[in-house]
Amino acid sequence: MKVYVSADMEGVTGVVDAQDVQPAGRDYERGRVLMTEDVNAAVRGAYAAGATEVLVNDAHGPMRNLLPDLLDPRAGLIKGRPKPMGMMEGLTPEYDAVLCVGYHARAGVLGVLSHSFMGHEIEDIWLDDQPTGEIGLFHAASAAYGVPLAVLTGDDTACDEMKAWDPAVATVPVKFAKDRFAAQLVPVAEARESIEETTAQALRSLSKPDAPAGPRTLAVRWQSASVASHLTAIPGVTRRDDRTVTIDGDMLQLYRMFNLFLRVCTAVTSNPPYC
Repeated sequence: MKVYVSADMEGVTGVVDAQDVQPAGRDYERGRVLMTEDVNAAVRGAYAAGATEVLVNDAHGPMRNLLPDLLDPRAGLIKGRPKPMGMMEGLTPEYDAVLCVGYHARAGVLGVLSHSFMGHEIEDIWLDDQPTGEIGLFHAASAAYGVPLAVLTGDDTACDEMKAWDPAVATVPVKFAKDRFAAQLVPVAEARESIEETTAQALRSLSKPDAPAGPRTLAVRWQSASVASHLTAIPGVTRRDDRTVTIDGDMLQLYRMFNLFLRVCTAVTSNPPYC
């Protein structure tokens, strides 16, 4: 059994503030340890369920957050950016399951550090007219590969968002949002034990996901009309209004194209990506 782990940072145990997750933040180094240990809990659960290979993709911000010397030595690691498939770089149909560790709720939802990919640059995203964020796009793209998303960890708001997309996905709330920068934390040892146990249980009862056939429509509303204007230079991209662009295609094509959108936005706004 081959297991793929996509690791974000805002939804890991103990993290509540930008100071915990941004490289310039005063608590970032501690946040890196917390992130790595949450991933290790998922890796332990995967091997307890019979995994023969685990690949971890560092999917947060600069994508250089996980600490290789603290990471479970049985796991491979993809580190750094840019990556053509961003938060799901390295995932292929050869994998049997996906684990999303440390994920957060989409922009506009009252969850801990909630946003969609690029902080304040993206106002909203829709997939086939359904509001979505990182969770929904990742779920749809992994389903297009034919690989089930088995487990997601994060705050309770992220877990609720995941359940709304697919009730079959096991979720582990490691904190309960009080506001965007405040939460009631699950004790660290308890949270990691829950991640490990839930992962092991979920991987023992996998089922293939259903992926909608045919082309799908992705729409993104940006804070900047300039970003939308530049994106129309990409073949197939049209503008719905001054700040909203749309594109049609199969889900994997859309996910790859969306990562190109992020790089264009970075060039236009001169802001670093924030996932």
